[in-house]
Amino acid sequence: MAVVAARQLRSPAFRRRSPLRRHRSRLAAVGAPIIALLAGFALAGVIGLAWTTPASAQSFTYNPRPPRAKPAPVAHNGQMLVQAVEVDYDYNNQRVSAVGNVQMFYNGTSVEADKVIYDQKTKRLHAEGNIRMTDAEGKITYANIMDLSDDYRDGFVDSLRVDTEDATRMAATRADRSSGNYTVFENGVYTACAPCRDDPKKPPLWQVKGARIIHDQTEKMLYFENAQLEFFGVPMAYLPYFSTPDPTVKRKTGFLMPGYTSYTQFGYGIETPFYWAIAPDYDATFSPRFTTRQGVLLQGEFRQRLINGSYQIRAYGIDQLDPSAFTGQPGDRQFRGGVDTKGQFALSDKWTWGWDGVLLTDYYFMSDYRLAQYRDPLGSFLSLPTEAISQLYLTGVGNRSFFDARTIYYLSFSGFQDQVPVIHPVVDYSNVINYPIFGGEVSYKTNLTSLSRSTAAFDPITTLANTLGLCTTASADPLARIPSQCLLRGMPGTYTRLSAEAQWRKSFTDPFGQIWTPFAILRADAIDASISNQPGVSNFLPVGDTTALRAMPVIGLEYRYPFINVQPWGTTTIEPIAQVIIRPNEPYAGKLPNEDAQSLVFDASNLFSVDKFSGYDRIEGGGRANVGVQATTQFDRGGSINVLFGQSYQLFGLNSYAVADVTNTGLDSGLQNTRSDYVARVNYSPNRTYTFSVRSRMDEATLNINRFEAEGRATFDRWSVSMLYGNYAAQPALGYLTRREGLLGSASIKLATNWVVSGSARWDLEANKLNQYIIGAGYVDDCFVLAASYVTSYSYSAGTTPPVLSHAFMLQLGLRTIATSSTSAGPTGLAY
Repeated sequence: MAVVAARQLRSPAFRRRSPLRRHRSRLAAVGAPIIALLAGFALAGVIGLAWTTPASAQSFTYNPRPPRAKPAPVAHNGQMLVQAVEVDYDYNNQRVSAVGNVQMFYNGTSVEADKVIYDQKTKRLHAEGNIRMTDAEGKITYANIMDLSDDYRDGFVDSLRVDTEDATRMAATRADRSSGNYTVFENGVYTACAPCRDDPKKPPLWQVKGARIIHDQTEKMLYFENAQLEFFGVPMAYLPYFSTPDPTVKRKTGFLMPGYTSYTQFGYGIETPFYWAIAPDYDATFSPRFTTRQGVLLQGEFRQRLINGSYQIRAYGIDQLDPSAFTGQPGDRQFRGGVDTKGQFALSDKWTWGWDGVLLTDYYFMSDYRLAQYRDPLGSFLSLPTEAISQLYLTGVGNRSFFDARTIYYLSFSGFQDQVPVIHPVVDYSNVINYPIFGGEVSYKTNLTSLSRSTAAFDPITTLANTLGLCTTASADPLARIPSQCLLRGMPGTYTRLSAEAQWRKSFTDPFGQIWTPFAILRADAIDASISNQPGVSNFLPVGDTTALRAMPVIGLEYRYPFINVQPWGTTTIEPIAQVIIRPNEPYAGKLPNEDAQSLVFDASNLFSVDKFSGYDRIEGGGRANVGVQATTQFDRGGSINVLFGQSYQLFGLNSYAVADVTNTGLDSGLQNTRSDYVARVNYSPNRTYTFSVRSRMDEATLNINRFEAEGRATFDRWSVSMLYGNYAAQPALGYLTRREGLLGSASIKLATNWVVSGSARWDLEANKLNQYIIGAGYVDDCFVLAASYVTSYSYSAGTTPPVLSHAFMLQLGLRTIATSSTSAGPTGLAY
């Protein structure tokens, strides 16, 4: 087979040969323009398209061509490789023709066709027959005929089809290019759905058709004429004309998808967002909402991305036409509005700083108009937030250290703003020293918390207090606000605490296999409080200025002795565990404010915690022993079971959990007695399909169940199910006057390859009522998402107040590469 260099075609000696030479050859050429012409047309007018598809057929059909053998890829060195059964050189007519299984390779792009002709007189390239072009990015263009000028300005392609790297498909009966800028696709069709494997001619799940699709390469816009959206080949929506940026454009000025809302207080509303791409690094969105009852709600958002971070600002405002719709509420005013902002920036690879900020004319504004700050992270109203956070923060993360400092302002949506603390600041730092000291690991951590609150926050813990409002009503008798009726959840005034803790720990194993872990902890706190003398506060805390210093030295020893038994069916490890902690009594027990240690759940997970309080404001004191046994079995054929049973003992000194503080933390926890309640857990997983877990806390004297949870999960190929049972004894000291018992179940089943139905329900066994249920269904595949869910729930409060019933509906629709939209209907209206 002859190999001829392209430079030979230009030599005088070669030109003096026969006017027509035929070579059945493989031609290697340098600088030839043919492949560039083909690639240029596709890149300029076809491959950049994001909306097209065939039209001769009434739906997108997929007819794969048989693959052709390809030689090894050519390096990107500027050379072009042409291979064909026959190459003809017609010097009289100045034409070069490649015929028969033509294959061209140039800088990562390949072209295959039955025949390619380049006319040097007219400077046009003509290719025909099973044309297939693959560019370096993986985009594949199919056509029957391609004809274009060598400057890419004019030309046409017949029977065009394009498969892109991101699995989108486009086709047209004909594409014409003119003026080097405009490409017109006749009968274009576009889809992001894969063809049916069993029947490639079957219409895809969805496709967009257009009688004419015009691509303006300069403006980077696509203009559709007589467009329609089809599902399974059935037209569902028709638009006589619309335009959209081509897929090469990530940001484009123009109108976005409108939204619809309905709410009693403002009537029906339509929102028409307008996006303004101001510059590559910043943009703005204006979203006026036109309502039938209150007028126009103006909304605007500005975003900017900088080298080391980004920020955004959103503003809202409305001059209400009918403020009386909010009579008796904070919204009964003419002008309402707000501003919220957030940003985050990197100072280095380890340090970041940022902020969140919210400012409103009234705390009901976000909820009344269903704005972004009032929605949950999913964009719905199924779980409505109670507050918005304004904060400024600095965070650093090292290999074995962590730093976080922030100042926080909580904006309450419930109207009790004066009872919400302002934190200025809270600082946390922890570090593990990366070298041993006295043979053990040393770590330390610090916390600084400073906060203020205008008004005391009380919670009722009895039916009488809740019914008469003894703890919450401002006009109530201050003498009735006593620890037997109320909890002081938040003290009025200012409170500052600085805490520091250092810990040393070392583990070693003796010759008998026993594991000994001695440890030592030193904790110190400096507290300064100025407590306002508001009604009832003096019944809980000393009012006025309070300064306290407290230190807590701790030494302890943890002992484990694992026994291992190996059998043909598996390995079992039984491990007795004992922990002895020696320390003095808790200084100022119950006499200081408690802001961050109000939650305490005693179970097997924290049985061996040295300090079981959840925050810094309380610190465990007195000698204590934690004892238990743990057994773990690993089965050779898969599966495991883990069992833990134990108890905690107050050895000497003051039991911190028996001392009532302003929130009664520790009382009714199971730790308030010298011998704690028994705690146990069983985790069993026979295989990857099933998991079971049981957690229990039993009274040490009567073995009555004080806390019990049983959970089971099963996951199969097509369905999954879970069930959680909870039984919790009354805790009068915390305001839970009766036993709570309930079931929470959920299940999902895959009805078909892409269809899923799911649901969950919560049953209050004490009240014998179903207080929440969720039903949902969805379809998900590689190009389409459809999901719908319905939620009904009851909100309960203490006392005799009846529960509040709420309903919510959510709908989500997504077409890959085109749009995703969601609709939600809340208890008092609709939000799209």
